[in-house]
Amino acid sequence: MLGNLPPEAASFVGRKREVALLDGLLRRNRLITLTGAGGVGKSRLALRAVRAHRPARPDGTWWVELSPLRDPALLAAAVAHALGLSLQSTRSTDEELCAWMADKELLLVLDTCEHLVAACRHLIGDLLQSAPGLTVLVTSREPLGGAGELLVDVRPLPAEGPDSDALALFRERALAAGPAAAAAFADPAGTALAAALCRRLDGLPLALELAGARLRRLTLGELAQRLDARLELLCDADPALPPRHRTLRTAIGWSHELCEPVERLLWARLSVFAGSFDLAAARAVCCGGPLPAARVPGVLAGLVAKSVVRRSEEPGAGPRFRMLDTLREYGHGWLAELDEVRPLADRHAHWYAALAEAAEREWLGPQQVAWYRRMTADHMQLRAALEHLLRTDAVAALEMAGALWFLWFSCGHAHEGKAFLERALEVGPRTGAAYARAVWALGLTCLLLGELDRAVDWGLECIRAARGLADPERELRAAYLTGVSLLMAGDPHRALELAGPQARAAHGGRVDGVGWLLCRLATAYALSALERFEEAAEEARGLREACAALGERWLRAYADYVLSSAALGRGRHGEAVRHVRAMLAGKQLLGDRIGIAVGLDLQAAAVAALGDGEEAARLLGAGHAWWRTVGRPQLGSPSLTALRDRGERQARAAIGDAAYERAFASAVRDGAVAPTR
Repeated sequence: MLGNLPPEAASFVGRKREVALLDGLLRRNRLITLTGAGGVGKSRLALRAVRAHRPARPDGTWWVELSPLRDPALLAAAVAHALGLSLQSTRSTDEELCAWMADKELLLVLDTCEHLVAACRHLIGDLLQSAPGLTVLVTSREPLGGAGELLVDVRPLPAEGPDSDALALFRERALAAGPAAAAAFADPAGTALAAALCRRLDGLPLALELAGARLRRLTLGELAQRLDARLELLCDADPALPPRHRTLRTAIGWSHELCEPVERLLWARLSVFAGSFDLAAARAVCCGGPLPAARVPGVLAGLVAKSVVRRSEEPGAGPRFRMLDTLREYGHGWLAELDEVRPLADRHAHWYAALAEAAEREWLGPQQVAWYRRMTADHMQLRAALEHLLRTDAVAALEMAGALWFLWFSCGHAHEGKAFLERALEVGPRTGAAYARAVWALGLTCLLLGELDRAVDWGLECIRAARGLADPERELRAAYLTGVSLLMAGDPHRALELAGPQARAAHGGRVDGVGWLLCRLATAYALSALERFEEAAEEARGLREACAALGERWLRAYADYVLSSAALGRGRHGEAVRHVRAMLAGKQLLGDRIGIAVGLDLQAAAVAALGDGEEAARLLGAGHAWWRTVGRPQLGSPSLTALRDRGERQARAAIGDAAYERAFASAVRDGAVAPTR
């Protein structure tokens, strides 16, 4: 199934009627909201229902997890990111999403929307109006209030009878906790006691899972006794509390009480994380006092065993951990009681700021792919850290936003990066190295978004700031930004003056630094645009060798692109195909959608020149699908547009218009999959 559905964290029990109901509703209705109390299982039900839903949507089923998102202004960016889009244009992300979805048939799931109700209602309304083939499934503790919204109240699992779903879930989670629990269900008395406990817990899935995990150390009788005592205490303390809320608070509070003191402390401190996190972050952010860093892994494992924290494996990112929202909220309440909210938020933000600096230092190196995967996995944490620093530490916010230039520029988050950088520059200092780097990063985002005049302006400001620092590396980066902005606007001569060999030599600096290597790329582009293909190839070969020596892939792939373009310009079409295949392989490793789209257009032109019109049409169709995920075909560049059009003309001439249209349309339907054969 096309899409990005997360794996189910554990086996799914019961809910057959609800799954069947949702399957029918998803066929007939365009906006469905699953409502219900925290811990009732809305997300699990939604995931199971969309997995079971048939027929599959031609354009996929896509899951957007919103629980870690706090800024409503980033909602559209979060949806675009989940869809695998890297929208780069002057239009807003909302507008780009609407345009991209207009002809799509897909199912979009927005999970955990109660803290973003107004923003979700507005965005969903625009998307449904723009895309007739779109269906949206929402999970939220409260309705969105949108037009045409169908509400489905998710209730607790049935808890009556010896074959109830609640008892089945409790038994399964208890047996998963350890072999000792098996004896509890071996006789009718034990089963009856378990059934009574399920009724006492009102069939709430989260409460049942927490209780089941406790049978690792408690007997059924001890479990029931402690729950009864705590529920009576809570009823006396707050009789106005609705029954389900009392039950959930009982289960969570009782589970909290049964934790060791250091487990309770870690539970509270982990609430600072937005979304998933890794062990290194937990150790660094949550240690201190009675919880030294060396103990964090063992204590975290204890919380996993008690179902307070969930562990998962993410491809390329290793083991990750997360807490359900309800448990995170409870932990955050205790963090406030400990008066540690601000200290933990500071520590969290500075940990991820340091991570951003480390990634920036090593971006052009052998760990580039690993850093790309890690920063992608930690995207939500980086957002949370930046938001906190923007409120509390303007200098650190400016430093972090600038350090993440590679995330904004190379990894497809230009809109988001531009917003963060503009905010950081508003509150941060107007001088110094952090300012110069942030200005440069902002110029890069403008370049990608097609705001070429602004990119040139920021480039000139970069040059001024770098000269004030007498820093050759900053000067070279500024020269690249200004030169490429002018090149894309149609002035390769000026680009060559700014970034060419003489200009680089005048600046000085490290020949393996970011600025120097980027200027070499700008030079190769400019020479190719001037049809000085031999010189362009020589510059690109030098750049490729330098990148290979560093173990770097992102820039190296663009060097392969220039080598392919230069070979095509000299009529060496087979050589052009070989180089562009190498380029596409590198770009796929890093998820560089612009690079993949650009490369497919070039590969199509080379293949068409070899006379294979059908393959060229398929490549152009795949390229079209990728450009749609970017939002601005050929980046608005006249030279890129001319290359693409040239490939189309030759392909049509080789196989005819009808065959071209069939091959092109087939590749577009197959989606954004980049062939490299």
